[in-house]
Amino acid sequence: MKISYILLFLLYFVTGCNDQELTHKEAVTTYYKAFDSGSFNYIKTVINDSITIVGGDYVMPFNDDSFYEHYKWDSIFKTTYNILELEEKNNQVFATVASKSIKNEFLKNNPLTCKFKISFESGKISKIEDYEYIGTDWDSWANQRDSLVNWISKNHPELDGFVYDMTMKGSINYVKAIELYENDKKAL
Repeated sequence: MKISYILLFLLYFVTGCNDQELTHKEAVTTYYKAFDSGSFNYIKTVINDSITIVGGDYVMPFNDDSFYEHYKWDSIFKTTYNILELEEKNNQVFATVASKSIKNEFLKNNPLTCKFKISFESGKISKIEDYEYIGTDWDSWANQRDSLVNWISKNHPELDGFVYDMTMKGSINYVKAIELYENDKKAL
């Protein structure tokens, strides 16, 4: 984590001194390293005022405030990102990224590896789309999720709906649901 801070500081310092825009690949790298280091301010330097994230059938448009909520939601799962490959084509970056998190571990897909298509507007990230999941076991994912949702519904209805709540409170409840579920299974 310290290395990420140092790299981000150096990147910021170098680009600030030269007053140059980052390349698209550098912007994507900064984006993921900033998520890892917990630095929303660095994320803001590389994303557009509005950004859209597309995951399957879900299209989620964000402004600065709502993207900050997304960032907080993600941080509760202690997600880490590892860029495996970056390729630029036609003013877009295709990034293959492996993410590890509490949620992915529970859903038996840790790391979750995905190729994203990242688009830019005025040199900043404006859209991130799931392009291709690599080696994901969706059956295991669905079974784990459904088991958790059903168990919570029966045993802790106060947490019901956590899986659809994309706020910080929702991710806190998601982690709490996982802990309660796993503790119950260990007690058997």
